[in-house]
Amino acid sequence: MRDRHQGFFDRLASEWDLAFTAEDLERLSRIVDRIEVLEGYHILDLGCGTGVLFDLLRRKVGESGLVTGVDFSIEMARKAHHNFPMSNINVVEADAMNLPFHDETFDMVVAFASFPHFADQQAAINEIHRVLKNGGKFYIMHLESSNHISEQHHRIGGAVAHDEVPTEDHLRSMFDTSHFTEVTIEDHPGLYLAVAVNSR
Repeated sequence: MRDRHQGFFDRLASEWDLAFTAEDLERLSRIVDRIEVLEGYHILDLGCGTGVLFDLLRRKVGESGLVTGVDFSIEMARKAHHNFPMSNINVVEADAMNLPFHDETFDMVVAFASFPHFADQQAAINEIHRVLKNGGKFYIMHLESSNHISEQHHRIGGAVAHDEVPTEDHLRSMFDTSHFTEVTIEDHPGLYLAVAVNSR
């Protein structure tokens, strides 16, 4: 059953890439450079949209690695697949709360500009814990602060009006519930970056 969020993002898919400026992509590149991505890694890009992270990540994992993008919007997933028909990129239409992957499949999981839109954030973190290898890291990334993101979604209204990044205390509690450790959170104008290490 498709919800309002899926329809909302389906409608935006054709113009989504235009929302990212050259400056945005440069800032995103600097964030990705801070992340320890090794050649051969299998990375899950959760809520991948049209694949804005794909080129940055696939160059780091190389031909021996794989970037798997997941999005619950059919149109976003379709455009991502069309934009990046490369051998080390795979795109799957799926929901963050019910991922179609085996346990401990991925070396790293990233959620860029997507985590606020997950209908059940705790369930999504539980699934990430399941599919992420022991010691693997989960990154929540935004190019704005949590307050700015909440205000922006409120202004847009409709399906995303109440989509927010959790408070720091709430996010830490969710990570703890799902057996993530070593949580660090940066939240200031121009950047939101939360990192947690999976522990079994």
